[in-house]
Amino acid sequence: MTIRQTNEIPTVSELGEQGILDAMLPLLSTRKANLGPGDDAGALKVKGSEVVVSVDTLVENQDFRQAWPSGFKHKAFDVGWKSIAQNVSDINAMGGVPTGAVVSLSLPGDLSVEWVKDLAAGMSAAIEALGAQDLAIVGGDLGRSTEISVTTTVLGECHHGKVLRTGAKPGDRIAVAGRLGSAGAGLAVLDSSKQWQTWNRSVRRLVDAQCRPEPPLESGPRAAVAGATAMMDISDGLLRDAVRMAKASKVNFNFDSTALESFKARLEPASLWLKQDPMTWVLEGGEDFGLLATFPASVEIPEEFTVIGQVQQQAGRRSLTKIDGEVVNGSRGFDHFSS
Repeated sequence: MTIRQTNEIPTVSELGEQGILDAMLPLLSTRKANLGPGDDAGALKVKGSEVVVSVDTLVENQDFRQAWPSGFKHKAFDVGWKSIAQNVSDINAMGGVPTGAVVSLSLPGDLSVEWVKDLAAGMSAAIEALGAQDLAIVGGDLGRSTEISVTTTVLGECHHGKVLRTGAKPGDRIAVAGRLGSAGAGLAVLDSSKQWQTWNRSVRRLVDAQCRPEPPLESGPRAAVAGATAMMDISDGLLRDAVRMAKASKVNFNFDSTALESFKARLEPASLWLKQDPMTWVLEGGEDFGLLATFPASVEIPEEFTVIGQVQQQAGRRSLTKIDGEVVNGSRGFDHFSS
C-alpha cells in the first residue's frame, strides 16, 4: 500500500474493502436490524404483514454527474440521499412502510474515502428527514469499477394490503400527492450553461428537488387506508407513468388542464431564466417521486392529494392519456435508453 502523509485523504483503493466498511458503517444506523452489516446476510423481523421489495441504481454520468455543465459539483451526500429516497418511494407507492435495505457500491479505486463517507451520511440523513424511521440498512456489497454505481434494495411491509397499478376503474378520480415538475426543472438548471454562482434562492430550491427529492412517505399508507384503487410513484414523468397505470388497468386517463396549472407557479423561476414552458416539466419531469393514485368517487381522498382528472372507459384495445379530452403523446418523459 502506498504510504501517504497523515493529512492526506486516502482513496478507497488504499484502504481496501474492510477499511471502506470501517469508515462507512459507523455512519449507518442498524437499530432496527437483528443482524447488521458484517454478517453474510441481514435479518429483519416481519410482523406477519405482506413484504414488498424494490431496487434502483444510480450510475455516474447516467443519473448524476460529479460536475454539471452549470459548474455545480454534485455532492456524495446528495447521491446517498437520493438512493434512499427513490427506493422508499417505490415502497410508499404500494401503500407500504420501508423496513430494511441492502446497498451495493461499485467504486473506482482512486475515489476518495471522504466521498464514500459523505454518501453514507446522506443515506442516514434521508432516512431520518423523510420519516423512514423503521428503515435499517442491514448489509450490502462492495466492488471495483471504472465509474460510481450505487444500487439500493429496499424491503417494506404493507399493513393495510398492497395497492397495485391494475385497479383503476372508470369513474375513479385521478389524484397526485407531492410535487410535479420541480425535479425536472432542477435538472434543466443543472444541465444548463447558467453557472451555479448566479442561482437565486428559488432556482436553488428546484435544484434541491432534483438532488434531494422528498417523496411523501405518509401518503402511500394513507391512500391505501382511504381506498385507493391503483397507485404508483411518478419517477419518469406524469404522462409516461400515467400511461403505464392506464395500460395496466385497461382504462383511459383524462387530465384537467386547469388542475395541472396549479403546479406551474413553483417552476416559474427556472422557466423565466431558461425560457422554457413550465408545463413541460409538470407533464414530463420525473424524480419528484410524488404519488399518482386513483380513488372511487365515494371515498374521501386524503387532503394532501390534488385531484387532476378522471379515469374513463378504455376505447378499443389501447389505453389512452388525454388532457381535456384531447389525446396526448404518452411516451413523453424519461427513458434510460432514449437519446
